Amino acid sequence: MRKIKSKRKLASVLLVMLSIIMLVTACGKADGGKDKPDAGEETIKIGGLAPLTGNVSVYGIAVNNGVKLAIAEANAAGGLLGKKIDYIVYDEKGDSVEATNAYNRLVNDDKIVALIGDVTSGPTIAVAQRAARDNMPMITASGTAADITKQGDNVFRACFIDETQGDLMAAFMAKNLKLGKAAILYNVSDNYSQGLTDAFVARCKAEGIEVVAEENYSDGDKDFKTQLTRIAAANPEVLYVPNYYNDNIMIVRQAKQVGLDVAFMGGDGWDGVLSENVIGTEKNDADGSYFTNHYAQDDPNEDLQSFLVSYREEYKMEAVSFAALGYDAARMMLQAIEEAGSTDSQAIIDAMKNIKFKGITGDITFDENNNPIKTVSIISIVDGEYTLFAKMQGDD
Repeated sequence: MRKIKSKRKLASVLLVMLSIIMLVTACGKADGGKDKPDAGEETIKIGGLAPLTGNVSVYGIAVNNGVKLAIAEANAAGGLLGKKIDYIVYDEKGDSVEATNAYNRLVNDDKIVALIGDVTSGPTIAVAQRAARDNMPMITASGTAADITKQGDNVFRACFIDETQGDLMAAFMAKNLKLGKAAILYNVSDNYSQGLTDAFVARCKAEGIEVVAEENYSDGDKDFKTQLTRIAAANPEVLYVPNYYNDNIMIVRQAKQVGLDVAFMGGDGWDGVLSENVIGTEKNDADGSYFTNHYAQDDPNEDLQSFLVSYREEYKMEAVSFAALGYDAARMMLQAIEEAGSTDSQAIIDAMKNIKFKGITGDITFDENNNPIKTVSIISIVDGEYTLFAKMQGDD
């Protein structure tokens, strides 16, 4: 009989414990536990995606360095909402499939509350599609394709879009350089290059600029002399080269070899063209070029100069614009979480939409499409150095 009574008492205790567990679980769901994956955690987990290896790793490393610096500074100042920030980043190698798989891991395994990433436009669009379904707060530092923020109200960016860059450079050509004949050499395989080209051509038409030649190439091409020879025969005054800097410096050098001596122009993909591993000892090869960028290293802005010093001390290298954008993207996300007062997804998104942010790449608010309203720097390359030539607004 004693054994039976003991079993009954044990069963009663287990039943009470099961009821308590079910009650706690129900309360967690009622309080939006799904939207607060860090509830009860000692840290706030923020995810990152970047190509840390592969062909575009120079951009991913720069963005990731900027993000890490911003989060380290925030943690040193006390963290976020009373907790330390745990930044979890995965290398997606510049590949859209790798990026979406890494995003799923961040959400399902790491239980992040927000995402800083991706870096280049293709993987960022792929990830944004997944993040939109999850209503995951997401900001890309450097993804410039217009379609990125069209994936959902939860998706933001720290950089201006391709349309802005291409449009402003054509306006700059007409109003500042006073030139009227342009040629273009772009990468037909790349969304970024195509987006800048489309916007540049559209603004050229509006400004009365004649596009005398429009040539293209594909990923992996190294010899551009055939296209450049045809361009030279059209006698342009400017060659618009809206590609990434590894291709740009090859194009500039080959253009001079075929006798094409004109001004070169492009987008923010030019930033890094003067890196020692790219240009070597021929520091003046890119002289006479202009490109749109998010900031200029010689801008006297005190916050920017402080960032450049901190970055140099931490990483023993100079910061390119992608690093500055990573820094601003991280700080914007942290500010939004702080202003939301919680890690609830929708609260963070709402705070981001209404943010007023003082960044090193400019003071930023967001338009109705979650694209930043900010100034654009026009950089000229003179004597092997980047120089701030002008600042322009998107409607100039």
